[in-house]
Amino acid sequence: MYVTIDATLLEKLPGFSLGMIHYSGMSLSTSPKMLMGRMNYFIESLRLEHSLETLKDIPNLSSWRGGFKKLGIDPTRYRPSSEALLRRILQGNPFHWVNSAVDINNFLSLIHFLPFGLYDVHKLQLPIRCQLGTENDTYPALNGRDVTMKGKIILADENGAFGSPIVDSLRTSVSVDSTELLQIIFVPPNVSPNEQEKIIGSSARMMIEINSGDVAESAIISTK
Repeated sequence: MYVTIDATLLEKLPGFSLGMIHYSGMSLSTSPKMLMGRMNYFIESLRLEHSLETLKDIPNLSSWRGGFKKLGIDPTRYRPSSEALLRRILQGNPFHWVNSAVDINNFLSLIHFLPFGLYDVHKLQLPIRCQLGTENDTYPALNGRDVTMKGKIILADENGAFGSPIVDSLRTSVSVDSTELLQIIFVPPNVSPNEQEKIIGSSARMMIEINSGDVAESAIISTK
């Protein structure tokens, strides 16, 4: 899987990296009751342990807020998807169930407080580049809005922008018919390579435990 990070982005945000997992032979469905029960229990534990006022004390959220500020992005207007999801949970909103892969992807984002993206490989046109968006980088997003990604971190293929640590596009979304997936973890500078390896390993095990399939490739991407 050919994924690179643009040099300009790395210059503006030193230490930024991506965790990449490429899955094949997956079998998706609605989330099984076992997974839903496990996730609901974890969500309740988050509500007991955290509040909106203490989010700034979570290292991975704090590091991403700082990273956004370095890039000139207001983190109170454009929040990392992990923080936006956690905020909705803490505000008492129900978890939005999609399918067994997307639900696990969101679960992992809540566990690690990091933006996780999940994409249907068959809807991508390689290669993939992580870079800062321009005024031409717009797309219909999963939140139902048309978003403009100028100045924000994006993932782009030969057909244009499709993902970001803020919100992903409809174009590359994952359905129960998807069999080959690309999972991208947007990692701020505070996370060590050793910790990132652990996150990649545990994420892959959970995804395959529920959805079968294999890891075709995994990597930490930290250079252009």
